[in-house]
Order: sequence, then C-alpha cells, then structure tokens
Amino acid sequence: MKLKKIAALGLTVTLSASLALGLSGCGDSSDTSENSTNASENNTVKNVSKDYGLTDDIKDGTILQCFCWSFNTIKESMEDIAMAGYSAIQTSPINAVYDGGNAGMELFGQGKWSYIYQPTEWSIGNYQLGTEEEFKEMCDVAESYGIKVVVDVVPNHTTTTQDAVSEEFINAVGGKDKMYHSKGETEIDNYGDRYQCTLQGVGGLPDINTENPKFQDYFISFINKCIEDGADGFRYDTAKHIGLEDDPKDDESLENNFWDRVLTEVKDADRIFNYGEVLQGDNERFGDYVKKIGAATASSYGTVIRLCLTSQEFNAEDVKDFVIDGAEPNIVTWVESHDNYTGDDNTYNYSNEDVSLAWAVITARDKGTPLFFSRPYGSSVENKWGTMNRIGAAGDYIYKNAIVSAANHFRNAMVGESENIFNPTGNAAVICIERGSKGITVVNIGNDSEELSFVTSLEDGTYINRADGKTEYTVSDGKLTGTIDGKSAVILYNDGYKELGDVPVVKVSDDTQMNFDSDFIEVTLNAQNVKEAVYKIPGSTETYFKDGDKIKLGERLKSGDTVSLTLKGTSEDGNNTIMTYVFTKKSGTSNGTVVYFMKPDSWKTPVYAYVYDETSASEVAYNEQWPGAEMKDEGNGKYSYTFTKDWSAPLIIFTDGENQSNGAMEPGAEVIPDNVYEIKK
Repeated sequence: MKLKKIAALGLTVTLSASLALGLSGCGDSSDTSENSTNASENNTVKNVSKDYGLTDDIKDGTILQCFCWSFNTIKESMEDIAMAGYSAIQTSPINAVYDGGNAGMELFGQGKWSYIYQPTEWSIGNYQLGTEEEFKEMCDVAESYGIKVVVDVVPNHTTTTQDAVSEEFINAVGGKDKMYHSKGETEIDNYGDRYQCTLQGVGGLPDINTENPKFQDYFISFINKCIEDGADGFRYDTAKHIGLEDDPKDDESLENNFWDRVLTEVKDADRIFNYGEVLQGDNERFGDYVKKIGAATASSYGTVIRLCLTSQEFNAEDVKDFVIDGAEPNIVTWVESHDNYTGDDNTYNYSNEDVSLAWAVITARDKGTPLFFSRPYGSSVENKWGTMNRIGAAGDYIYKNAIVSAANHFRNAMVGESENIFNPTGNAAVICIERGSKGITVVNIGNDSEELSFVTSLEDGTYINRADGKTEYTVSDGKLTGTIDGKSAVILYNDGYKELGDVPVVKVSDDTQMNFDSDFIEVTLNAQNVKEAVYKIPGSTETYFKDGDKIKLGERLKSGDTVSLTLKGTSEDGNNTIMTYVFTKKSGTSNGTVVYFMKPDSWKTPVYAYVYDETSASEVAYNEQWPGAEMKDEGNGKYSYTFTKDWSAPLIIFTDGENQSNGAMEPGAEVIPDNVYEIKK
C-alpha cells in the first residue's frame, strides 16, 4: 500500500471511545476447572545454580532474537531460554522510538513493530519494550543464568516523522542542520553506489550525519550506558549504510571515523561482541565491514539455506559455502531474520518444522554464530502476525522446541571441534555434519525415511538421539547404522551432554485466537511435564489448573480493552516455565456500519474512505483501490461512509487524493460505529 507522504495529521474522535490499545486492562474470569484452590504467588523459584552448558563467548553459542519481546517478558522467560540452550539473547532496539499509531501495541494493525527501528532519542527505555530499570533487571537475571545480552542499535537514521525527534537529540548533535547528511532525505536508488549507500536515506528514513563528532559523542554515551546497565554486545542495524574510512564524504572537513570511535571509545571494548547488519548485494564491502566491526550478517547464506528447504535438498557443497567471497567467517548466520519474515522474502511460508530442521544444520557447523528469529506467537502461513499479534509478548514456542533446543546444546558441547559435512546416503535430502570424534547431526529434509550406514569418526558406542530423547543409534567398528525418519533430525553425542530434566510446558490450546469478538472467550489450558501449574489474571490470586481445564475471560471488556493471562508450570525436576498472553476484545465491523468525517476547509472534493485490513499473511484486504470509496456528502462539511460487508479488524483513512487523515507510514484509525472523525487542529 502506497500512501502519499504528507505530515502526520491524525484524527480526533467526537464520541467517548478510545483508539489506543495498551498492554494494561482488566477482565473477569470464571474458573470452571475442578481444582480452583489458590496457589502460592511465589511458586516459581529460579534454579540459577544449574549448569545449562552455555558458552562463555557469544560467538561460540547461539543467540535468540527476542523480536519485540518486552524486557519483563524476556526476564520472566530466562529459564526457558537457558533450558533451550541459548547463550545470548538479542533485544529489539531499547532506545526511545517513534510512538506512531496511537502508540498501539499490535505488531501490525493499530501500531507497528517497525516503529521500534525509528529512533527519536538515545536514552534507554521505550513504550514498546519497557523502562531502563526494567532493562537493568532483565540484564541482572540474564547474568544469573549465564546468558549474555546483545542490544540492537540503529545509529544510521531517525524516525521519518522528524517532528518526533527529541530536543535533547537535536541539541546534542549541534542543531537540526547538523543532524542529517545533505542528501539524507533523498532515497537511495542504486545500492552499489557507495555515495548513495552511505549518505542518502533508505526506506523513507532520513540518514544521520554519523561523521558528526557531536553525534558520535552522544551515541557513544548511550552505548556506555547500555554496557553499564548490563549489555554484552551490539547488533548495528543497516551497518553498510555507515561509511568506512575511505568511503565518500558529505563534508570534507569530517572523517569517516564512526566505526573507529564507537568500537573503541566504550567501556570494556575488548569484551563487547559487535556485529553489523550488512545485507549482501552490490558493492556492500562485506569483508571490510567484518574486519572493521568484528562480524557481520551472512544474509546470502540464509538465502542458500532457504533454497535448500524449497528444493528439499541439503547438498553438502551448497551448505559448506558461506557465500562471503573469501572474507573471514566471523559471521552471524540465520535461517531467517525479522527482515526476511516481515519483508518481501515472506519466510513465514516456511513451516516451523522446516525452520527447525534448517536450524539444526547451521548450528551444527563450526563457524558462524547462529541467530534464531523468534516468530510471533501462533504465527502460520495463513496468519503471519500470529494469534496474539502483540508487541511485548513472547514468541511462538518454536524457539524452544525439541529439535531447536537439542541443536543449541549440541553446538555448545562441540566448541573447538572440526567439522566434516557430507551427504551420507547418496540422497541430498539427508546431510550429516560431523564434529571431530565427539558428535554428529544428521538432518533429513525429505518426506521419506532413509537408512543410515556410513563410516564415522564418532567413537564406538550407543547414542540417544537428543532431538527426541529416546531413539538409540549404534556406532560399531567406526560405522553408524540406523534409520532417520522423513522431516527429522538425529543429534548424537555423549561427551558434554547436560541432563537438565523434563521441560515443563504450559500454554493455551493451539487453536486459541487471542482477539475475540464475543461477549467472552473460553480458553482451554494445556500443561505437560508439570508437577504443578497455575494461572493468574490481574487482580486475582494464582489458581492451580490441570491439562484440559477451561476458564472464561473478558466478560466485561469493551472493544479495544485487553486482559492478560499468565501461566506458570514447574516440573518434577524443579524446572520452571512461564508464559503471559494478552487477549483483546475486538467487536469487528459489520455490514451496514456507518462512520462520519468532517472535511477540513482546505481539502477539495470528493472525499474518499480507504478501508483496509493487513493483519493476516495474505494480500491486504481493502474496500477499493487507493484512494478508496467515495463518501456521501451529508452537508455542512460532514461526509459519511457505509460499510458494505463484514470486516474483522479494519482500519480507515480519509483522503481527498492529496491530503489524508493519517500520515505516511501511519496506520489508519480504528473503526468505531457512528463515530465522527476530525483532523486534529
């Protein structure tokens, strides 16, 4: 959807209704379980003395990209993350960001995840993730588990809504005329041109003058504060758009020394893990960025891995090649990133099963630091943004499933072991990554089972497949034999294996939609591998539940209101898990609903209503192509639009074809029946 770029005007509402969706809310619960005994509020005790087998160095382990998880969500999920074998977590940007879309908390719809990549000030804390104090608490808990914290930072640009940039930011860099490059608002049209790539804007976001010493001072102060609060590393967003020392200059009196300063003039610089987002393409100088920053993203390797999924062939020669043209393999690898998932690559079309198997392949390798993108909770090919569609919430349970977790722990145990990659059956669907004589990962991306019988360096003995925890494989006289099922992974090692006990699981049933339009929602609770499980709703005490129990939520909610539900579980081994859901009452919009708009005197006629819904993975649904359907003139500057079908979650923009009620890159307004919308004065 293309919207005309004008100033964000916004709308006011003449009826008493709220357009904002927040994380807070109250709700009513009717417990229909057999056991409604109140449980202790402190039933979950952190077992931080346990050795989870995590790596000391971030580069040796795996990183969980906690995409749009809040600091509190990450903190409460830390034991889950440690049990799943991640040695580090990566937050979304933690600085002050643009709060467009009425500061809505949906990943997409009324609010947007992308606002988190639009800085307005270099101070810690924002409306999406939480406060600085909450960030510090999260870092403290991470440290207690031996988990490192990587912070995503975005120094290359500000929000496109420049009026939202703080006065502190502007003053720190020496004024607005010193903030951007001279062509910083001119869009790049040739990414192979280093002048354009490093000195012009990308995606409508104005390019900061990163050579400005005052900006560098301001940004370094922020980095130091992050380190002081507990950060162990940084991912530099759009790194290839910040010039290296011999790149073109916007001002000959300034040096291209951003990287030299921010990588060295910070606290504990020698222990900080840094990597740059250098999406590969024309003339991106990948190897130079690796040498300068320390590591960079091997995006082309991710493309190779996804092509393997598409072809159902993990050809060994393809998997071996990192596609980095001779650069040092100090790289961050992935099956997918948030850009792949949310952008044109549409990686949500790959199933969770396929992503897990591909993850087992890249984590088994001896080089690269794998980054696991946490998909939205309940996401699918049909529903890209998930059943909750919520900023702040934990991601889909794929991040800690059996294969992903086993692959993480395998990698942690194999540090320092050489690799041998081959197709052991003659079928490229099956690939083996052998690590010295210590361990083997075999992945079958095909649909059919395959017999395994091949020579290996793995020591003779009996091995349990760590991916399913039960199937035994034998190595005898240097040969491994057995069967690998279709669409499965076999992960074998004994030396370095950590027995962590049962992994408890608590969740709502998988078919639960967290947005509902009925008077209330009945939720089925699931619990596996637990000694005890409790649920809690704000304002109530914790209540025990068992697998299959049902509860009612939201009986007195108004449209747009939310209620949270927290589930906790403890296994017989004392392992703990926690998950918080947010349920939102959405009344939808029915056929025949009427809304009104007061046309500003400066607007021409006719006036149009553009109605759309883009919360699913499919094509954007809309009433008519932009600029929408012509509205009815009711007289005295008042126009009406009548909906001609039922909608589940529509948003609306009013326009005369040139002006529009909501600015560029802003979501439309929530539809409220009989409401009269007006432009803010």
